[in-house]
Amino acid sequence: MIQKVKINKVFSNPLNPRIIKKDKFEKLVKSIKEFPEMLQLRPIVVNSEMGIIGGNMRFKACQELGLKEIYIIKAENLTKEQVQQFVIKDNVGFGEWDWDILANSWDTRELKDWGMDVWQGAQEDDLFDVNDSEIDSLSKEPKMTDDDYSLFELVMLHENKIIFLELLSKIKKEYVFEKQEEALMEIIRVYKNK
Repeated sequence: MIQKVKINKVFSNPLNPRIIKKDKFEKLVKSIKEFPEMLQLRPIVVNSEMGIIGGNMRFKACQELGLKEIYIIKAENLTKEQVQQFVIKDNVGFGEWDWDILANSWDTRELKDWGMDVWQGAQEDDLFDVNDSEIDSLSKEPKMTDDDYSLFELVMLHENKIIFLELLSKIKKEYVFEKQEEALMEIIRVYKNK
């Protein structure tokens, strides 16, 4: 049963094996500040002595926010071994994100704001390794209206896109190519010559 208790009645697990980096902690604090109702929907799990076995980081964030009360649920009938299992299993992420659904159904900025590590455009630009001379030459680059050039688009899984861009960037550096197109054509040449 979920209860609302004074925050000073609850204490952190001194042997909590989880840590949180500063930037993630700041996102957690912000998340709780913006959506405090989530704490009731996902209460902190405590043992019979009111020691936390699930939710140590949320508890720390609540303290940071100066909350006077928090929601808890007591797990009183667990053995010592079950408590140890719970501490670990509560924090293990068994599921994976469906990046296609996220990309098509959610706003990337919101996801990042809510604490997710998401692929950002700046990182993609880094993979393309665009330098100043390339930027300066953009006006000389082929345009869609040029007769000898056409647009090429490729839709792929997020993970595959990362691998593809990293490979292009590696080939571009290794062969000292000026453009990504040259790196892609090198992949094609190698495959054709097999």
